[in-house]
Amino acid sequence: MAAIAAPGRTDTGFDRIVRHSDIALALGVVAIVLFMIVPLPTWLLDLLLIANLSLALTILLVTTYARRPLDFSVFPSLLLLVTLLRLALNISASRLILLQANAGEVINAFGNFVVGGNYVVGVVVFIILVVIQFVVITNGAQRVAEVAARFTLDAMPGKQMGIDADLNAGIINEDEARRRRADIEAEADFYGAMDGASKFVRGDAIAGILIVMVNILGGFAIGVAQRGFDLGHAAATYTILTVGDGLVTQIPALMISTAAGILVTRAASDSHLGADTLRQLSSYPRMFGIAGALLIAFSFVPGLPRIPFMALGGFLLTMAFIRSRRLTETAEPLAPARIGTDGAQQLEQLATLLQVDPLEIEIGYDLIPLVDPQAADNLLDRIGRIRRQLATELGILVPTIRVRDNLQLDPNAYVVKLRGVGIAKGSVYPSRFLALSPNGPLAPIDGIQTTEPAFGLAATWVTTDDRTQTEVLGYTVVDPLGVITTHLTEVLRTQAPNLLGRQEVQKLLNNVRAESAALVDDLIPTVLSVAEVQQVLQNLLRERISIRDLILILEALANRSRGTHDLDMLTEIARQALGRSISNQFKDDAGVLHCITLGPHAERAIASSVETTERGMVVALEPELTQSIVQQAVRQVETLMLQGKQPVLLCSTRVRLPLRRLTERSLATVPVLAYAEVAPEFQALSEGAIELEEDNG
Repeated sequence: MAAIAAPGRTDTGFDRIVRHSDIALALGVVAIVLFMIVPLPTWLLDLLLIANLSLALTILLVTTYARRPLDFSVFPSLLLLVTLLRLALNISASRLILLQANAGEVINAFGNFVVGGNYVVGVVVFIILVVIQFVVITNGAQRVAEVAARFTLDAMPGKQMGIDADLNAGIINEDEARRRRADIEAEADFYGAMDGASKFVRGDAIAGILIVMVNILGGFAIGVAQRGFDLGHAAATYTILTVGDGLVTQIPALMISTAAGILVTRAASDSHLGADTLRQLSSYPRMFGIAGALLIAFSFVPGLPRIPFMALGGFLLTMAFIRSRRLTETAEPLAPARIGTDGAQQLEQLATLLQVDPLEIEIGYDLIPLVDPQAADNLLDRIGRIRRQLATELGILVPTIRVRDNLQLDPNAYVVKLRGVGIAKGSVYPSRFLALSPNGPLAPIDGIQTTEPAFGLAATWVTTDDRTQTEVLGYTVVDPLGVITTHLTEVLRTQAPNLLGRQEVQKLLNNVRAESAALVDDLIPTVLSVAEVQQVLQNLLRERISIRDLILILEALANRSRGTHDLDMLTEIARQALGRSISNQFKDDAGVLHCITLGPHAERAIASSVETTERGMVVALEPELTQSIVQQAVRQVETLMLQGKQPVLLCSTRVRLPLRRLTERSLATVPVLAYAEVAPEFQALSEGAIELEEDNG
């Protein structure tokens, strides 16, 4: 039955090939086996040798464009197939050389033109190629793959725990966690397969040497004994053909070996190898200048050729000048505007100085390249993604974040400011990567010791050369942009209530009015004011509850807020309406909430200590009881987190807010839920309880 193409999509020839690629691959493997058995005509052998050379070149180019090893995960299987193809062509060529003393134009060209018809030179070149492939590239690639496979498998439990910790902390969602787990498993499978596949290349190199020796000796015997050639003619004819065959197959083998070495040593990146190499080499223009000056100095040494040294030295000095100027120009857009001399323009610019930006980031001089808009990945693009993420996650519109340079800062430092006041700061090294171990100590590594700014974890800045080895040891490695954006995201989550001003709330209400005008008009201003709605939304954001479903929140306030303006009570009403989304936020994959409950004595003690004052609700609990409750909560939360579970404090509605007030300093990120907020489709599993001894006095 013919396949039906999707509407609006043209079914191309390539699509049809992909659809039947399984058949093509099976036929290709069978054809390779037949090449070893069935004699091939010379024209077909020429075509297959050219195809083999083209395939090897394509694989080499693909590895240079791969951004991470898993982008070319089919390489180990493909390595086996191309090795088998190369050996099949070796056998077919050997058959033609020994039977006809002719193996086609390609082998003849490599035997005569490439080595100038001198079979001694050809043998030497062939041996050098085999040594390079066998001793240098293949051994190195196999060792890297072997070590990477071993350490990747050893690091899998730690990486899995790191993913669980990030998921529990809310840094990533469930889909991202599944994707990371799949990547870890695929990475382990890939390096394990590469460890074994590298032996194919070693075996191919050994087979190539043996085939050349057999062909030379067999050809010499056949030429002298059967064809009546003299010794010199037989040696020249069969040796040149054999060397040509060896070269035409070893050159693609060398390309494949190089591709394997590039792939297993490739660190994950957002760009291809060429862009990474050029960007990282050009990050230090001063080094170009020093190298150029040294080359020009060498040109004056007696006996050395002056022109090549002068030309290359001048080229490097030019590159240093151009790159330094480029980095300087990149910094210019970040500099604050100068006040003009014209009166009207000066007044306008003075007025802009009175405005305070809601959010801004000030960076040191060395961090300016991270803001380069021409870069494939830069800080401005990352900030845009953060704003979209928080709009989806929390339902707030983060204002524009301005980025400025500040020459008074340390060159590697940055400061996050909220309305002109610094609220967070950190330091990054643009040419290094931050290695951290979220699940406990690992093997020590060399680098600059520091503290990760977002969560206060001990970390180390490692060089680019040490990045792969650091990941193999089980560390989580983050690039400088990732460090800044992770810190900024966490700061914005914490400061979300302060970012939700009255004007932002009015914009959100206007969006709702476009869809549910009756709801907004019924609630505001007859029942609640915009300021009261703002404070309810801020209370929700303070506990990291999303306000994205604003219609549901407003419906609950409109239905149940008649006659009360108590903001705490209004917030609890909104939370109960959001119970399903709150439960979904803290459940595990099985839909289970891992809860720590309050014992009856603890709940009664907290409930009886609640007092209402002019400033709102106050928990007047005795210090000894407060300390006992908090210590038990901290201890049980730590136990659940070590088990890879998201802890939740669960209690009745009347003590939910007082319990939150008691624990918010010690357990700021641990949610406190009421029984009424747990939706029926979710299971609340009690993992422990906070108990107080009954007072018998």
